[in-house]
Amino acid sequence: MRARLGPFATGIVVGMIVLLTMIVTGLVTRASGDKKPIATATPTPTTLPAGQVPQPPPTADPPPVVEGTDLELLAARHLAFPVADWDVAKLTDTFMEGRGDHPHEALDILAPRGTAVVAVDDGMVKRLFTSVRGGLTVYQFDPTETYCYYYAHLDRYAPGLAEGAKLQKGDLIGYVGTTGNAPPQTPHLHFTIFKLGPERRWWEGTAVNPFRLYRN
Repeated sequence: MRARLGPFATGIVVGMIVLLTMIVTGLVTRASGDKKPIATATPTPTTLPAGQVPQPPPTADPPPVVEGTDLELLAARHLAFPVADWDVAKLTDTFMEGRGDHPHEALDILAPRGTAVVAVDDGMVKRLFTSVRGGLTVYQFDPTETYCYYYAHLDRYAPGLAEGAKLQKGDLIGYVGTTGNAPPQTPHLHFTIFKLGPERRWWEGTAVNPFRLYRN
């Protein structure tokens, strides 16, 4: 009887030891697993063509860039012709003609005295001025104050026209005449465009030939 119980008791003891060992091992593994750091994905590097520099992602839409020559920018404004009811096909380029000791730098638009002169663009009347050469004149700035439209030899101003008035394209500003040094028997509008300098002085600027804006 003692010989039979010995192996049986031994098996029970061994089984209990194995069971306890498994329990303890599982607890230790679980405890250590709780402290294991969470794995993170490693980004895959992007391969760029040779010589190409990686660019940062855009943060916002870039502002529009205004580019082009003066004639291109002015053409985009679709300027009105300054003399009402005038056949633009008859326009001649007098911009480079000599006037005494200086180039003309303007267009002479012949029309009967009293013909309406209209604003070629939106913008403000910056100056009404009477000069020896130009006679009754109007200096109108475009809305961006980049260009000045110059109308000279007027017979008279439109009623109510004043400095600071905001004009719209096609508004009446005066009438064709011969004031200033214009020949008395040759009424015409002396018209040109100046590109203003950074000081935005109405009496200063670089003349731009308007001929190609009306005739190509």
